[in-house]
Amino acid sequence: MARVRLSVAERREELLRAAVEQIEARGVAAVRIADVASALGVSNALVLYHFSTKEKLVSAAFAHAAEEDLAQLRKLLGRRTTALRRLRSAVRWYAPTGQAKGWRLWIEGWAAALREPALQEVTRNLDRRWKAAIAEVVREGTAAGEFHCPDPDGAALRLTALLDGLAVQLTSYPGAVSRSRAQEWVDEALARELGLGAETLSAQER
Repeated sequence: MARVRLSVAERREELLRAAVEQIEARGVAAVRIADVASALGVSNALVLYHFSTKEKLVSAAFAHAAEEDLAQLRKLLGRRTTALRRLRSAVRWYAPTGQAKGWRLWIEGWAAALREPALQEVTRNLDRRWKAAIAEVVREGTAAGEFHCPDPDGAALRLTALLDGLAVQLTSYPGAVSRSRAQEWVDEALARELGLGAETLSAQER
């Protein structure tokens, strides 16, 4: 059966999705142009037509994954409900115990970014935009009197640091901490940053 002819944008997205999957499976260092081409049944030349080097393909793949994560974050934080509900939904989704995919991908990305300036910019941009979005909702909730947080930017940074650290533990060291205990720590941290007791947080979410 002949392959469906895709537009340039559609083909590019198909290649990026395949690249993300291959990076998750093989790692940044081991993944090859040939792996992405083989996964889609296309030629190496086609991949190189859209991305002239492996480095450009990898950076574009991470940027693509970052935009998908940020789109989901915007969706969760943009719902018409309280700031507290939006924050808890976003934090629970992003947490390594939640439904967010790609922690193995991002751990690979952080490691590779130490040596690749273009990739470092992608991961830094994702981190910056995630923190800014969380801090903005914390400000909204504080202004509305839902909770009290004198340092929204600091709260966003501390929450992100906890979530990223737990992701490394759960992904890289299976058994180091249970998923239930990790979720408890995430909930406790969120309640602490918002000036709420853990029981108050639970009660307001029911």
